[in-house]
Amino acid sequence: MVFINLIKVILENNGNIEPIIISSDLTNGTGICNPSLFFDGVTLKMIVRHVEYTLFCAEGDQKFQSKFEGPVSYYHPDNDLTLRTNNYYCEVNQDNLKMDKCHKIDTSLLDVKPTWNFIGLEDARLIQWNNTYYGCGVRRDTTTNGTGRMELSELEINSDNVKEIKRNRIEVPDKTSYCEKNWMPIKDKPFHFIKWTNPTEVVKVDLTKNISESIYLSEKKIEVESDLRGGSNIIPWGNSYVAIVHECDFISQNINGFKDADYYHRFVIWNRDFSIKKISGPFNFMTGKIEFCIGLEIIDDSVYIAYSFHDNGSYIVKFNINILEKIINEIL
Repeated sequence: MVFINLIKVILENNGNIEPIIISSDLTNGTGICNPSLFFDGVTLKMIVRHVEYTLFCAEGDQKFQSKFEGPVSYYHPDNDLTLRTNNYYCEVNQDNLKMDKCHKIDTSLLDVKPTWNFIGLEDARLIQWNNTYYGCGVRRDTTTNGTGRMELSELEINSDNVKEIKRNRIEVPDKTSYCEKNWMPIKDKPFHFIKWTNPTEVVKVDLTKNISESIYLSEKKIEVESDLRGGSNIIPWGNSYVAIVHECDFISQNINGFKDADYYHRFVIWNRDFSIKKISGPFNFMTGKIEFCIGLEIIDDSVYIAYSFHDNGSYIVKFNINILEKIINEIL
């Protein structure tokens, strides 16, 4: 059973919500989505993905499907049919959730001509390890068939600009793997990621060799309805870790021959040895079929979640940590 409308519960429990706004002068009115969060002890920081398309998703009884694309349609500029990603670095006021600063990340130092039509670093999770900031996401534009690998994009954050100054593309032991994505950075363990949620696999990245190795693989898989995929950073929470992950009910062909999808999310709590302690039931944020969340942070007694709706709009919510415990233990 899916729990409907998590945001309604948060707001009913004195939570706050704000839209994440980037000027349409910069985006041409196309979508911003999949914001990640990181707190460095002083400032709540964010990377927001800008996609140069607008997504239409037919909700409800899906009466208003596209004649040519079905219930999920991507609208691009006529002269550019690629899926192109730009990323913005933002700083968020912890009290009112409004953005204090926003800069498009300058990637010009390292950009080369793409060889695939998915261009840019997708779904970058912001993390700081060993006093260095990274955007950790998947890049698929370096090969002619769209092979995806996780990349660590080293960021130089200045008062008036943010620049990408180094890229590390991480190879995996199985070089036949087509698309590595959605690895979740572990906030307090430098260069460690949870690659798979259930059963949990932890990998460590070596930036001197640009390789990863598996250092933990659970022998236990917890029975849930769907495959759990990566999501937010892995956040320390007391003697545990917590993250938000997602699952996708993907239909390659509906009754009309078109693809369709429903996204749901879950909270996962791990013990400090990365054995799973609890998996919540599935939920959505605002009842949308296509929602996505890679933003989670805990600051003192406040929880922050950043998520997107239909790839077109993004939001950040703040609520008391006691509500998180209630959500995980009682509601879901």
